[in-house]
Amino acid sequence: MSYSGALNPASEDYESRPHYYIGQHDSDRCEVLDEDQYNQVLNSGFNFVTAPITNQHFVQRVVALHKDFLKQRQEWSERLTPAQRTNPSLPVPIVSTLTDEDTSLYPSHHIGSLITYASPWIDLCSPDPYISGISRQVLNLEVAYANFCGARTIVVPGPRQDESGRGVAQYARAIQEALLQVTRANLIIHLPMYREPLLEEKCETLSEIFDESRMDTDPKKEIDIFTSWDSWHTIRSVCEYSNRLFVALRIPRRVPEKTLQERWFSEPLHFLTIGQAVFQSNKAGNPTLSKHHQDLINRYMRLKNAPWIILNDVGPNAEDLGVALAIKAIEYPSLAEASKALQERKPKSGLNDYVSYMKYLERQQTPYTAMETPGLTSFQDWLQSPLQPLADNLESATYEVFEGDPVKYDQYQQAITEAMAEWKILKKPSALGTEAEPYNPELICAVAGAGRGPLVTRVLRAAAATNTKIQLWALEKNQNAFVYLLNKNKKREWNNQVTLVKTDMRGWAGPIPRGSTVPCKVDILVTELLGSFGDNELSPECLDGIQHHLFRPTGISIPHSYTAHLSPISTPRIFAELSSRESDPHAFEIPYVVRLFQLDFVAQKVPNHGRFQQAWEFVHPVGINRADEFAEEYGLGKKFVIPGGGAMYGSNGTNEHNARHCHLTFVCPTRGVVHGLAGYFESVLYESQVEGGQEEGEKKVEISILPDQIDKKSKDMISWFPIFFPLKKPLYFPQDTELEVSMWRQTDDTKVWYEWLVEVYAWVGPQSRIKVGASEMHSSKKVACLM
Repeated sequence: MSYSGALNPASEDYESRPHYYIGQHDSDRCEVLDEDQYNQVLNSGFNFVTAPITNQHFVQRVVALHKDFLKQRQEWSERLTPAQRTNPSLPVPIVSTLTDEDTSLYPSHHIGSLITYASPWIDLCSPDPYISGISRQVLNLEVAYANFCGARTIVVPGPRQDESGRGVAQYARAIQEALLQVTRANLIIHLPMYREPLLEEKCETLSEIFDESRMDTDPKKEIDIFTSWDSWHTIRSVCEYSNRLFVALRIPRRVPEKTLQERWFSEPLHFLTIGQAVFQSNKAGNPTLSKHHQDLINRYMRLKNAPWIILNDVGPNAEDLGVALAIKAIEYPSLAEASKALQERKPKSGLNDYVSYMKYLERQQTPYTAMETPGLTSFQDWLQSPLQPLADNLESATYEVFEGDPVKYDQYQQAITEAMAEWKILKKPSALGTEAEPYNPELICAVAGAGRGPLVTRVLRAAAATNTKIQLWALEKNQNAFVYLLNKNKKREWNNQVTLVKTDMRGWAGPIPRGSTVPCKVDILVTELLGSFGDNELSPECLDGIQHHLFRPTGISIPHSYTAHLSPISTPRIFAELSSRESDPHAFEIPYVVRLFQLDFVAQKVPNHGRFQQAWEFVHPVGINRADEFAEEYGLGKKFVIPGGGAMYGSNGTNEHNARHCHLTFVCPTRGVVHGLAGYFESVLYESQVEGGQEEGEKKVEISILPDQIDKKSKDMISWFPIFFPLKKPLYFPQDTELEVSMWRQTDDTKVWYEWLVEVYAWVGPQSRIKVGASEMHSSKKVACLM
């Protein structure tokens, strides 16, 4: 079978897409494939094959062991008193070690490419302590042996039912024990996306064999689609978010709602398993998947560590694989012998139909976008400490990364261009104006924190575009970057038009215009001091130290304002990463810059409560600034001191006006777990001052990294990743709850830090709610940003 749409990787039209790594699993397979069978499966298009750790002989041995134990227990009941029969210290069945009759798995050159499967008939959740005990022993034997053979991936069947808290706890404890049995292999828990009626595993468990109990599969029973995730959350919590514990997610026939899809998207997925029943047949009788299934798979394949795909029971089966072996068994088969073998069992040749279809879907995926280059993809969920440009001098390579984002600088240039154009239109008073003629068409401009000069270039281009005469200053404290600026000023585009000053912007004496010996004010001040949370790289403190140079009241600061925004999120992978940093006592109290990708936004947008909510805002220039008033009276040389001491941490309070606090309420209709807070920012670079000069939606030049606004305001901008405020312990919340987030921006006049707290409230009535959980207070003071 073939599908249209194939693209030739050698052609010019070829575009890169996520790659499907497809494996084959046969639930009836009891023995490991030999090399010929293994190669036959690979030749049908699969990339890897699954292998049972033990065989049918081992099943029979364990069943016989339990039967003998039941018979023995019956004998005990006849000769022991009632009190003796209830003694919990009576002997229990012990599964003896594996023998060569129990398995066909052995160390080999291709063992690393086999995905080993633990026995599906064990029942770790059984309320019968003997069955659960036998199951636990079997799992330990199989895991230890597979690890010995060199297997690095072991799939373990998940709990069959989720309602029993005791059973899932038993299961979780058994998995924790199994993880201790091996030090290198990963354990993959095979779970359904949700409990879809009549689509459970067909293999009988020990409990069903001996107890004759059957699971409730009433198709009319109301389904709680989150119970399977509940079980997984219990398992990984007991195992302390082990980085060797993953999920094999069974895709259902009917795709669930987006909230559940996103929940599983955030989890450590290793496999997506797709059974034959999930596929539909098209008019030609070939297998296909619904559009909803295609969208779900394509979404998951966008992950940096994309899950592998396992196709269950789609062939070739044991009978198909036996045909080639039957022919091969005859050393030199005649035509008649070969024909007879083929007629008795016709083998399927070429690509497996299901593999062929999956390869077709692989080619139909949307190609990687500019935001999904290998370089950017590598940053998915990778934790970085925020920059401290005030305390540290950045390297050229760091500047170069920032300069590679044309979107940011295009927006800045648009803002500067509009500011210059409107200055002309409004004929605003300017720094070089006089009392007789306040408006002077020549503007004084300054770029504070010039780096390697990208904003300087944009100011010059904006001036040329608006035919505005300017005098331009560029300030930079980094002595190494300053050398670069000196050289750049001699090149053609700048052509010595820029006055360069090596200084911290807060210590600048101001611009001295041509033909003058005294400093004047600045008409347009341009800075790029914004961090992932807007203010986290101390933009407010930096601008406080230079805003007194702005010409009042018409001077313009670009950016004009910026807002910080928060949203509670579930990020199991990041929590696991932080948990592994045992040597860092402050790992959970550092706000990290991270390209958040594999996450679940746990809050929903409802009236009056958004999924993303504003924490606070900073606006520049500040209308009344006590430091400015002090400088006007005493001069710049004298340090601004307030005769106080009752501000934060006993400080004088000179930076108290830059402290902030917010209290936000997020609504969570479904239960889940929060691992921290995602932080974002938006900024108004320039807001039009011309009445009716632009359409309502175009009055502002903005940039944003908010997920629901970035495409509208600054599409494909990559200069900033979000910021992440972690929680030391995952905070579970039931359904229909509210998460209340409190955050503070603190300062003691020498540094700035954040403190954050999350509380959980559950509604118990129309007007009543109770507190059901809370995080501890977190503080980044020990790693604060130095002023």
